[in-house]
Amino acid sequence: MSGFVTRADMLSWGRIPHVRMRVAQPGFSSQLRDLVGAEADAPRGMLACGLLRSYGDSALNDDGALIDMTQLDYFIRFDRERGVIEAEAGASLADVLKVTVPAGWFLPVTPGTKFVTLGGAIANDVHGKNHHRAGTFGRWVLKLTLLCSDGSEITVSRDDPSGMFAATVGGLGLTGIITTVTLQLSRIASSNMAVQTIPFGHLRDFFALSKESDASHDYTVAWVDCLARGDRLGRGIFSRARQADDGVLELAENRGPSVPMDAPGFLLNRLSIAAFNEAYYRLAGRPKLATVSYDPFFYPLDAIGHWNRLYGRRGFYQYQSVVPPDVAEAATAEMLNAIAAAGQGSFLAVLKTFGAVSSPGLLSFPMQGTTLALDFANRGTSTLALLDRLDRIVREAGGRLYPAKDGRLPPAMFKAGYPSLEQFKTFMDPGMSSTFWRRMVA
Repeated sequence: MSGFVTRADMLSWGRIPHVRMRVAQPGFSSQLRDLVGAEADAPRGMLACGLLRSYGDSALNDDGALIDMTQLDYFIRFDRERGVIEAEAGASLADVLKVTVPAGWFLPVTPGTKFVTLGGAIANDVHGKNHHRAGTFGRWVLKLTLLCSDGSEITVSRDDPSGMFAATVGGLGLTGIITTVTLQLSRIASSNMAVQTIPFGHLRDFFALSKESDASHDYTVAWVDCLARGDRLGRGIFSRARQADDGVLELAENRGPSVPMDAPGFLLNRLSIAAFNEAYYRLAGRPKLATVSYDPFFYPLDAIGHWNRLYGRRGFYQYQSVVPPDVAEAATAEMLNAIAAAGQGSFLAVLKTFGAVSSPGLLSFPMQGTTLALDFANRGTSTLALLDRLDRIVREAGGRLYPAKDGRLPPAMFKAGYPSLEQFKTFMDPGMSSTFWRRMVA
């Protein structure tokens, strides 16, 4: 397809914003140039998108033009000695793994799904379970190419003095269309992971385990029971892992069932989530050591097709915050107490520490501290009231929210959380726009 077709009721992964856009899916770079030229002066601009795994509206452009980059996924070169790969930005992380894992190389940083394009990973400067060691995805990008709305094309590297690289990494696609990416990979001896899981009884135990594990393990993350209160507040299951020292180098596909339709709205309620959390915590039992493939460790939800349908027709909000280390335990406890009191818990609640490794982007989300990510079924005003309460806690703590995850981020909070915002604006491409950006700056 080389032209735009109007599509109504397009959805983000959270399935709450319903928007109408003109969408095109170029199959060749020449078609992309033609599309950009045709839309250069469009009233609502244009935006490139990947696999639409952003939860809110950062990858949408209501009543504007959206360019689907997923057919521009050609691999240009792969240096197997140095572990450097160059590809078009529409290639997914899953595509990269298919090429690199058998050759003994892995993604240096990966989010919780492999169904993200290289361009999307850069635009959101995604992070993973190894932030305390490796930082964000953008730190491993050697260079990238941008197609601007005026038809010009520029290549910028991570040592770029102009500032365009820092603006593009985490820049939500607003500095131009990322067309090619050169990425430094990480060497692996095996595609397996040596994983230890440790149940813990209280939030304070999480912080003790994190401090101990960040010094000894490459990957750390915890699931927490966000409905537990009192002396069980923040109880959960801590996972820490290293890449296995030896073993096979083979591609893994952890495929399971697909959710065929929207689940009934009543399925996820306080009682069902509390029952699930109790069973999940007890099932963990004692600390365990296991060797598992990388796929179930990094991408457990990828095994369930269309898992976002579990939240029903009304969709869900994901809420991910980060708060500074000196107030992290108190602020996280306050958030968990507010969630439990509201009775709108999440069975997907993830807690992790971010290290001191600085993020390369002007609008990169991670900063040193503790990040809490949760999914909330959309129950209308009661859910929004809870999220407002969490906003106040995060803002008072000096934290911020992740634009790729949050579909209702208040503009004032966005501006307070990202002090480099005004500097970023000087690098924006005038032909690029998004629903999120217009909501933030209106």
